[in-house]
Amino acid sequence: MIRPSRARFFLERHPQPLTLSLPLPQVPPIELYQRISAPRTSSFLLESAKGPSQTARYSYLGNDPYLIFAGRHNRYETRAGERVLVQEGDPFEALAALLRRGRMPRPDGVPPFFGGAVGYFSYDLIRGFETLPHQTVDDLQLPDLLFLFVDLLAACDHLTHTLHLIFAPPLERMLGETREKLYREGCDRLAAFEAQLSSAPIPLTRIPADLHVALNPEQPRAEYMEKVLQCQEFICSGDIYQINLSHRFTIDCGEDSAPGSAVRRARPRELAKPLYESLCQVNPAPFAGILESDDLCLVSASPERLVRLQERQVDTRPIAGTRPRGGTLSEDRKLVEDLLTNHKERAEHIMLVDLERNDLGRVCQYGSVRIDEFMNVERYSHVSHIVSNIQGTLRDDLDGFDLIRAVFPGGTVTGVPKIRCMEILEQLEPVRRGPYTGSLGYLSWNGDLDFNIIIRTLVLSKTGGYLQVGAGIVADSNPAREYEETLHKAEAFFQALRRS
Repeated sequence: MIRPSRARFFLERHPQPLTLSLPLPQVPPIELYQRISAPRTSSFLLESAKGPSQTARYSYLGNDPYLIFAGRHNRYETRAGERVLVQEGDPFEALAALLRRGRMPRPDGVPPFFGGAVGYFSYDLIRGFETLPHQTVDDLQLPDLLFLFVDLLAACDHLTHTLHLIFAPPLERMLGETREKLYREGCDRLAAFEAQLSSAPIPLTRIPADLHVALNPEQPRAEYMEKVLQCQEFICSGDIYQINLSHRFTIDCGEDSAPGSAVRRARPRELAKPLYESLCQVNPAPFAGILESDDLCLVSASPERLVRLQERQVDTRPIAGTRPRGGTLSEDRKLVEDLLTNHKERAEHIMLVDLERNDLGRVCQYGSVRIDEFMNVERYSHVSHIVSNIQGTLRDDLDGFDLIRAVFPGGTVTGVPKIRCMEILEQLEPVRRGPYTGSLGYLSWNGDLDFNIIIRTLVLSKTGGYLQVGAGIVADSNPAREYEETLHKAEAFFQALRRS
């Protein structure tokens, strides 16, 4: 049954989204996504099927956005069908204006994301908030932010085992068109969407057999270790306390080199779904997802939430401290015990928790910021992490975009103090980070939001594929061990490529 009823839809003072709730099919979200994604349309899957309900209750999927918003530097474009409008101005503020103009309340019984925009903020968006040097090469030339505006989506509630199909056109349509027209359109589109999601299973794609796919490091081990020593010099001189230093792998997806054969490059979409399926099997993660557009795909198995805003309540979930998984239960326990008792790991984690508390304190009500989970251990397929959770209540005069400004990018992927660390990273890392350590998530029409940190994420663009990994460096870091930690973090992708 579609809610609200026809009579109530016509009588409501404020327009309401239409929802159709069904039993959740007993298939993984990637299979539902496979049924709705198409080669020539942009689409998304935000998956949180694994983990406790406070972090992993809902998955969202949708396609065919009615508007695509992309921005870079001081220019942004909006694309609606064939119509493209390019404008000068701050892309972040323009995006905020679009969402603020379309605010509508969240109906009772509807998931937190019921319509709005899904997309990413690049790490380099910070240049619109802070003044940083320009020393590294921006070789990917990707948007600083990219969002898909959708008026039709599916929400999987893994706690109640319900599939919610939601039709929520933008407020300008709700107010400018007749209720009769909107109701008819909503019923038709929800029925078609249900049929699409209920269709026969589509075999998940595989990487084409004629493509040889491998991850190759761009930075030699010795060079990364030398950069670790330089980080420690900054720490010893009192510039910083801790810093997250990363390096990048390139995905080589050229054809096997047979004599006389022509080398071809895979389009991003040839790799996205098979790699994501393999990642879900190798390394299920609570903040995973796919974002697909014509020229860019993100394939994420992120374990870390940057920030969530739900009904004025804010939480952030920093991860700091890593050990590889053991080969046996006994070995695994010893590694976790070493992680929790190691002075370096504990000091680093506490320092970053304090940074996140300070970030939330800038925008939350006085006295509302508190730690409700402290130094828990979360186990993933190839690593174990120390995780804490920090909560607060957003001030009444601020909204989600003010919150993003306060916490972006996450302190766990920059260091302490944040701005000085970003200045140093600009000196030490050879290329711009792009989407890596930015955030992927949703902006809901009622102002709620939820974003991960883009780590353990493949960036597939026109120029190729990239995986970036980092490690937290402190005064007593061992350079060789820090390099090995980055490899442990990348191991799930090595296995996914071997399985695809």
